[in-house]
Amino acid sequence: MTGKIIKGISGFYYVYTKEAGIIECKARGIFRNQGKKPLVGDDVEVSLTDGDGHTGSIESILPRRSELIRPAVANINQALVIFAAKQPDPSFNLLDRFLCMMEYRQISVIICFNKSDLITDEETQELKAIYKAGGYRVLITSALTGQGTDELGYLLTGHTTTVAGPSGAGKSSLINSLFGEQMAAIGEISVKLGRGKHTTRHSEILPLDEDTFLVDTPGFSSLEMPDILPEQLGNYYREFEIYEPYCRFGGCCHINEPDCGVKQALADGMIHPIRYENYRLLYEELKDTRRY
Repeated sequence: MTGKIIKGISGFYYVYTKEAGIIECKARGIFRNQGKKPLVGDDVEVSLTDGDGHTGSIESILPRRSELIRPAVANINQALVIFAAKQPDPSFNLLDRFLCMMEYRQISVIICFNKSDLITDEETQELKAIYKAGGYRVLITSALTGQGTDELGYLLTGHTTTVAGPSGAGKSSLINSLFGEQMAAIGEISVKLGRGKHTTRHSEILPLDEDTFLVDTPGFSSLEMPDILPEQLGNYYREFEIYEPYCRFGGCCHINEPDCGVKQALADGMIHPIRYENYRLLYEELKDTRRY
């Protein structure tokens, strides 16, 4: 039967299957001989090794559609990043780092500003305006009032979504408000199988139904930039693309060059100054990293 690896601990892999629920599996030695390692998120073929229906062996790893290094997870087809709209104020620099990482991996992103009950309508529009030019989908939600949760639930259904965000964003409250009953059911299954005693700081997938999975992303408080050259950074800022043909110089870095189409778009209000300032800071960071 086929299933998805939802957790991996000390050589044991927990595979969610439609037919048998969660199966505790070991990987065959052939993977080690081939230099392969199963990842959380992998779709795999498994066989049962005893009569209880809860122990098995991973026979093969199906082709991966995507792969992330940090966190180490496979087959993600979208990312949800959740920041508080207030208390604490969102770190747009951290958010832009995440967006660059996902652009680098060619994974689509939903930006979610939670705790909308703490901000005004004017502040809501200001948040949306920052990422409008980049064409990102921006949701304004509140786990307290339920604002935006129906739309968010619809966007998550049928996808394997990595969920990220700093502490204080209300991430757990928001997800629980959407999928509380399903998550409680998965928790009961884990306890019944004796899996509750295991804890890990690694990625873990929550199977919410047959084709909807969430991946909790640990260690989000600081993010390293992908291994890209400073002059490549502009490729991962969507809103720059349509203005780059108006740069005088090919390979323009949009920093100090004259007659830069991107900087002119910034001056004309077509690119938000917060986005450009973060671009400039990240550019200098990448340049310094290359230097040392």
